Amino acid sequence: MTDTKIIDGKAFAERLRADIARRVELLKSQKGITPGLAVVLVGNDPASEVYVRNKGKQTREAGMNSYEFKLPETTSQAELLAKVESLNLNPDVHGILVQLPLPKHIDGEAIINAINPAKDVDGFHVINAGKLATGQESFVPCTPLGCLMLLKDTLGDLSGLHAVVIGRSNIVGKPVAQLLLRENCTVTIAHSKTKDLPGVVRQADIVVAAVGKPEMVKGSWLKKGAVVIDVGINRVNGKLVGDVDFESCQGIASASTPVPGGVGPMTIACLLENTLKAATGLS
Repeated sequence: MTDTKIIDGKAFAERLRADIARRVELLKSQKGITPGLAVVLVGNDPASEVYVRNKGKQTREAGMNSYEFKLPETTSQAELLAKVESLNLNPDVHGILVQLPLPKHIDGEAIINAINPAKDVDGFHVINAGKLATGQESFVPCTPLGCLMLLKDTLGDLSGLHAVVIGRSNIVGKPVAQLLLRENCTVTIAHSKTKDLPGVVRQADIVVAAVGKPEMVKGSWLKKGAVVIDVGINRVNGKLVGDVDFESCQGIASASTPVPGGVGPMTIACLLENTLKAATGLS
């Protein structure tokens, strides 16, 4: 039984952040520009608060300016739209991120599409989504971008490989499929209504699991030598697990990401990458 290589997202993200910090210093010294990232948090969801804190810390460590806005749960949609518009007009802010999920009385889609697409470092604006779908230069959602970086680092050229993406969300499933198509993969998007999901997954050279169901994908579903990217983060009995049953994949997958320590650390690193891109001007 051959060992399955663990894809270390934490180490890759550290290298990426160090490279971003180096490029930020160059931008400051050559152009006098300090990239600025504004993060807006509405309400006090504990997981979101931790995430926002980490974003701020890593933004500052990369030499960028971090602007954090914590608004009460009672903030109206009109008030949040006004905050977004003020950030759109602020020349020191190059990237804007409104932390999701938002309280139920606020239309998240309306807020995302109020962000200037040139500052949409989350890549969720309908213009950036459309550009990605039609192969144009755009901001790409951070988690899919991180998945792609890990795959290319592991496999090199992805041309001709069959990728099965399990999940069809606008945040991960659809954009990761678009990115893999751009790399000349053959892409199948599977989901909750897919017939014989194990049979579909068994055809894949690359499996990207993003369904939010703990340890759903079993080692018996995999083709020998497949590379597995697990985007899931689920808490089960106080323990973090992915959408893939990690243990059962050992010795079958040629490489796989762990949870935690796989895709997760890549998300903020890619957010910083997008913010630097916004500060230098997306071509």
